[in-house]
Amino acid sequence: MKPKNKTNKTGILLLAAALSLGSAVSAFAADGGAAPPSSGPGAVLSMGTSPALGQVPIGGGSYFEVRNVSMLPDSGSKTVTFTLTVTNGGSSELLFIDYWVRLKTKSGNDLSVRVLPQDKDKNRISPKSSQDISFYATVNEATELNDLIFQLIKWDFSQPNFERALGEIPVPDDYNIVAKAGESQTIQMAGNPVKTTVKKVLLGKNEKNYTPTVVLTVQNTGSRSSAVPSYQYLLRTAGGDMYPLEAKGIKDLVINPKTDKDIELSGSVPVSVFTEGWQLVIVQNAADLKLNLPIAFYELPSVTDPDNVDSGKEYTFTNEKGTYTTQLNAVQRLPWEDQDILTARLTLSDKGPESLPIPDFAGYFMLDDNVKVEAKLIRTDNVIGLAPGASTQIQFIGKIPYTYEFGKVKLVLQEKKGSDGGSSGSGTAAQTTILLEFVHRSEMMNMTYNNVGETFKSTGVGRSASYSVRGVTTYSGDTEDMFAVQMEVTNLEKRFSDVTKLVAQFKTSDGTVYPAAVSEIKNKISPNGKVILMLSSPVPRSFPTSGMHVMIGEAVTEDKLTAGDKKPDAYVNAAAFWLPQESYSVKPDLMDLDLTPYKLSINHINTWLDQQGVGLKFNYELSKDLLMQTNTDGRKLVIGLEDEKGQIKFTREFDFKDFEGATPQNPGTGSGTPSGTTDDKDKIKLGKVENFEIKVNDRNLIFFVETLKNYKLNIYDSFQGHKKLLASKKIQWFEPTD
Repeated sequence: MKPKNKTNKTGILLLAAALSLGSAVSAFAADGGAAPPSSGPGAVLSMGTSPALGQVPIGGGSYFEVRNVSMLPDSGSKTVTFTLTVTNGGSSELLFIDYWVRLKTKSGNDLSVRVLPQDKDKNRISPKSSQDISFYATVNEATELNDLIFQLIKWDFSQPNFERALGEIPVPDDYNIVAKAGESQTIQMAGNPVKTTVKKVLLGKNEKNYTPTVVLTVQNTGSRSSAVPSYQYLLRTAGGDMYPLEAKGIKDLVINPKTDKDIELSGSVPVSVFTEGWQLVIVQNAADLKLNLPIAFYELPSVTDPDNVDSGKEYTFTNEKGTYTTQLNAVQRLPWEDQDILTARLTLSDKGPESLPIPDFAGYFMLDDNVKVEAKLIRTDNVIGLAPGASTQIQFIGKIPYTYEFGKVKLVLQEKKGSDGGSSGSGTAAQTTILLEFVHRSEMMNMTYNNVGETFKSTGVGRSASYSVRGVTTYSGDTEDMFAVQMEVTNLEKRFSDVTKLVAQFKTSDGTVYPAAVSEIKNKISPNGKVILMLSSPVPRSFPTSGMHVMIGEAVTEDKLTAGDKKPDAYVNAAAFWLPQESYSVKPDLMDLDLTPYKLSINHINTWLDQQGVGLKFNYELSKDLLMQTNTDGRKLVIGLEDEKGQIKFTREFDFKDFEGATPQNPGTGSGTPSGTTDDKDKIKLGKVENFEIKVNDRNLIFFVETLKNYKLNIYDSFQGHKKLLASKKIQWFEPTD
């Protein structure tokens, strides 16, 4: 019996080791499809250089060292990462499969630990060498770093629990992972050391937000070129709140050995937040794990006063008509196809006692006092003059290559004059006179960023409106996905108004820009009325959308806002919205399904099978938010039935455009006006309907009747031929549900 017991113990030991290691790699299968190599499935994940905690000897001059312990809050939990350096001081190969690291809390709770995908095959450590193996774990949001204890074990089947404790390393109370202001943090970018330091912090302010700009210096101290991954950059306040920052100019950024690069990070923080104690946090999205992993933490230095920035200051000029007051509100650099748009927004005011006409303006940009960029005047407000105390907005836009870099930009504001001294409209040879010059710095050219849940208000004369992100959805396709944002727009005018035509673009954390189509609303919107605009773009399959934002701007054609069917050639008054996390949960029931602006509930489901084919019958209720308009082009409700053995499978599509028609005739208590036509009976419409039927004619299906046990009823939201599964309910064949 002893050999048998030994065999059993050995088998149990190997099984335990396999389960432990297997749990570390079971989540590493990629979702498939194309994705940017720096952020998609299979990307090499970075690690920071937090202080070492301690060592545990394992004999023969070999030891384990725990390093790089970090923690990041993430959606109701926290993610812990750490590195275990395995040093083999012996003369023979060391196998890590003989060992393991456990993580527990000081209160005795055991935590599941897994190996990062890139390190799952690191098992053999050669003599007189070291190997880094990185791990991650998810803990509850109440757990702090100093609650953790690392326990090193060796598998040993001679022990009652098949393991032998080698030592423990607790996280001390004073453990600090945040670099002091001015200190550097080294990040291992795909194994190459890169030193990072916060160089300076600039801080702007508007009526509702601070607009910080953090300049991060990245220096490659390694021996090979390093591509900067698509990190996500966050500003963490003293209260622990996180606000995303956009990194400028990082798309395809490669830093060569012994060189450095400044990366500008900008975003928005509410003015109600205390500005002391801010930190910069760098995280990386692990698409395989569906987690954000902490990389580095920095204490921010004191704010640097920007030099030669004229935004927000009032200046006056005088012509033969009177004295005007002008203020530069913002200068922005915006993506546009294979170029960038330079746009400057000014407010022109009349602070005198008499009305003034609008001058005939012209202007241009001067970059670094050397490169002239022609600018076009855009008048977005429909005004013909300025009454005393009134003001209006004007815009100037120019275009430059998106790869061109500069430090200073100057807007030169001019007035056009005819040869006879009158306005340019009365003369034949127009001349210009310089009125004012406004100077701005490139690192302060921040777009208005709206954090998740915030609303942006556009205050243009005659087109005041508010914009907010209602939700995001990824619709799956066979070769590509469709990413869509539902943008809620509210008319703030006191009269019926058209929805301003928008230009929209999605921007990823690595700087990739995807132009987005914007659904069109042709009806005028009532005062305080709302519409839902669908902003959408095809993206690669399994595309990581974490850290994305959407930019919108008022579409411009030639020198005015785009109207009718004209094609935009630029945009102004741009704003950006950080996007909320998308919910990928699938409801196990079919009640209260969100089909914005509709809501659908399905119950009393039953099936039958006869010599003609198979049938599905159910009751439904479809309701709508009557205060909201939307364009339903391309949207469909898809109902699919799938037998668990794959013997019977079918789907039916129902166009959203048909939802608004009359309720189909039915023998139950459906509301609405009965139609009675065959076509109407096959459509889903607003109201309550009983005994709605879907039939599939197939005489061969009757032969499966003896083997049918369960099926799934799946409900999809479909857009432009792509689908998202909303709900899936497992049901027994031929047994009606409640």
